[in-house]
Amino acid sequence: MSTPIRLALDAMSGDFGPRITIPAAQKFAQIAPHVHLQVYGDPVAIRAAADNALPANISIHTAHSVIPMGADPRKTLRQGQDSSMWLSLQALADKQVQACVSAGNSGALMLISRRVVGVIPGVEVPAFSKVMPAESGFTLMLDLGGNLHCSSEQLVQFARMGQIQACAAGVQSPRVALLNIGAEAGKGTRTIRDAAAIMERAADINFLGYLEADAIFNGEVEVIVCDGFSGNVALKTSEGVARLLTRRIEKSFASGLGRLAGLLLWPILRRWRMEFNPDAYNGAVLAGLDGVVVKSHGGAGVDATVNALHLALEHAQTGVPEKIAKAVTSF
Repeated sequence: MSTPIRLALDAMSGDFGPRITIPAAQKFAQIAPHVHLQVYGDPVAIRAAADNALPANISIHTAHSVIPMGADPRKTLRQGQDSSMWLSLQALADKQVQACVSAGNSGALMLISRRVVGVIPGVEVPAFSKVMPAESGFTLMLDLGGNLHCSSEQLVQFARMGQIQACAAGVQSPRVALLNIGAEAGKGTRTIRDAAAIMERAADINFLGYLEADAIFNGEVEVIVCDGFSGNVALKTSEGVARLLTRRIEKSFASGLGRLAGLLLWPILRRWRMEFNPDAYNGAVLAGLDGVVVKSHGGAGVDATVNALHLALEHAQTGVPEKIAKAVTSF
């Protein structure tokens, strides 16, 4: 009988802590009974959130503190060793689990992951990578906030790691582009132009050139590379626009003739809402770590957290870190 996959869940972090993470864990445990969840946090708070009804494939592991969302990430390296985030990541480093999910402080998660889990030898810095919807298929974007300033060599490494992730998701020959303020050759910073020159010469990168922000979702490429500052701004802007459109559509069909039209169009509206709801794409993977670490949105709800757990399971099953490690030797 095969050993079940085990995932670690930081139950205390995020804006809502166990009130969201534990119901999400219970829901995921029912969907994936072959997966064992190790949840880290205050046992009393966890059992209260679960109404004392935890399935057999969820186990509680005590953590005595939680890293606040507004904490200075650097201080957590000295003061966070007994936190739910640290112990979840330690379980991954100790090979007790195959992946870890946390909705906690992004900076702390990056620094503690680098300290505890470690970076794949040959990878300069990890990057937050995330799948987003496109007109056809999907687009994977990195970095989304892990590194505000990146060298041209790091951007090239992001492109290679993004390609590996896209291939693991089923894309045969992922197309790569650099996010820029224009498509012309002379546009952008020196760093972006230097990265483009390296990618154009690299036989292993299917580089198509520059991509402007208004083309992120048109499906032209499967991998979009950028520094963490630009990527995070683009991500948060797109999430805000998606939620605005959802609210506007719902308001338009809330009364009068609009309500009747809404009833007739409900199947289409429901599909649109599912496709463009940011919660459906919750979860950013820290590409380049020596293990699968998924950052869930701090304000994620139950279903969004379940999606982050599914993402962690998918990456654990496809062995993305191992594939990146193997490829790094040939970079």
